[in-house]
Amino acid sequence: MKHYDVIVIGCGAGGYNTAIRAAQLGLSVACVERASNVGGAGMRSGCIPSRLLLHTSEIYELASKNAALGIDCAPTLNLAQMMAYKAATVEKMSNGVHKLLHKHGVTLIYGHALLAAAGQVVVRKAGGVLQFLRGTAVVIATGSEPIPLPFASFDHTRILDSADALSLDRVPRHLAIIGAGAVGVELGSIWRRLGSRVTLIERRDRVCHWLDRDVTATLERSLRRQGIAIRLSSDVIDIDKHTDSVSIRLRAAGSSEISTLDADMALVAIGRRPSTAGLNLTSVGIPSAQEGALLQQGLLTQATGIWVIGDAATGAMLMSKAEEEAIACAERIAGLPGFVNYASIPYALYTRPEVAMIGKTEDELRGSGVAYRVGYCPIAGNARAAICSTTDGFVKLLVDAQTNLIAGAHLVGPGAADLVSQVAVAMEASMLCEDFARICHPHPVWSEALRQAAMAAGGWMMHA
Repeated sequence: MKHYDVIVIGCGAGGYNTAIRAAQLGLSVACVERASNVGGAGMRSGCIPSRLLLHTSEIYELASKNAALGIDCAPTLNLAQMMAYKAATVEKMSNGVHKLLHKHGVTLIYGHALLAAAGQVVVRKAGGVLQFLRGTAVVIATGSEPIPLPFASFDHTRILDSADALSLDRVPRHLAIIGAGAVGVELGSIWRRLGSRVTLIERRDRVCHWLDRDVTATLERSLRRQGIAIRLSSDVIDIDKHTDSVSIRLRAAGSSEISTLDADMALVAIGRRPSTAGLNLTSVGIPSAQEGALLQQGLLTQATGIWVIGDAATGAMLMSKAEEEAIACAERIAGLPGFVNYASIPYALYTRPEVAMIGKTEDELRGSGVAYRVGYCPIAGNARAAICSTTDGFVKLLVDAQTNLIAGAHLVGPGAADLVSQVAVAMEASMLCEDFARICHPHPVWSEALRQAAMAAGGWMMHA
């Protein structure tokens, strides 16, 4: 039985980063992956392909809508080529991770892993061959999977999961999306740009309900202007499949009236759950929380020597969060003081306009009784916005009134996903809002809105 200092189960963003960091620290590492290649759902069927199609679909749409700028053309969509480009890019990135693992001396094993006991892992490889491993530390990094509707399982033809919706071979006439969270609004944006009629169905009273209310209001207006229909406070109670369509039965909140929406396909985007089934967790006494997330103390489970990170653990399901936990986990296994500051992990939506947030929302600050100030700068007051004919969006900083530290930031507009990193640096460095307001930016750039918002929080915004 081969012994390793660290055995990592799963080779997605959490798994491969744990393996690489542990190897850098001089530990012997094996990484077990059940798929045919490394990278995980985020790289192969989630974040990376969705961002790529958001990028390419935006280029396609912009190419046909720039007559006012003196660019008048009618592009032709080659969906097969677009999908081939996506597949080639994902494969290139996956192969890059494979090379990194090899470079750092990580042993990569393909197969299904299960826990035989604390520190013991059995891998069922192709053909049923079993390989037995022993590890001082075992890291569970098995990621997550889409949640199906309880009354309509995925058939991957008419009732789709997010991976299906990233690999369609034709543009649907009408795509109904059940769930107006991150997956719903991003994939809806892709297919609307490429020519579909898109309807978002959400049981709550707003899209992306966890975001700041000002953000969701702006995002919702923008999505509607782009031609996406949004049905809020609507529960899906049944789906009937036909040969070439689906019929979705809806009930509005507080009503007994049933309506029907017909579409070519239904994309179910109601959330994701940890992929922890089949690990034989009971053999090491690890309990699960709601939807299968593994309960942990920090990054360590209650079972000796077994760690859990990324989507398999409780908390946000983000590749960035998984990477942070991976680094901290490897360092703690090596005896170093690894730490994750969950309060400064940013979040982004790659819609148009982009959305990004970090830290607390106003609702959270009010709920906790924290006195705060708001620094608000509309994008319309930014010089770059005038150049690019962009008016949608804003930067909103929430500043603790007692400490003058930034408690949260909410951005809507071009480049928001990149701009939020500046706020993350300020928060990690415990920078006072006054100091943040005195950082010089080039001109004209989007990031000047950050400075103006910081000025606004101090009562001296100059450019709006």
